[in-house]
Amino acid sequence: MHPQLSDRKLVCKDFIEALEKCHATSTWGKFLGVCNRQKDELNYCLRTERVARTTHNRELAIERKAKADQALKEFHAL
Repeated sequence: MHPQLSDRKLVCKDFIEALEKCHATSTWGKFLGVCNRQKDELNYCLRTERVARTTHNRELAIERKAKADQALKEFHAL
């Protein structure tokens, strides 16, 4: 199961279009596994993007926490 694709950036656009094209051309095939390769590629792209985003957010959170801890130490030193 993948997230809503309409609000996705252009990162995985080619994979989204490939999956949609496969679903459009093979109506019953999407239920029988014809589009599994496109779906797996899309899932991998979305996962890679999510991992990169969460890694970046984690680094920013560590920086914010260090800054807040430093400000708290300075406040208590007064």
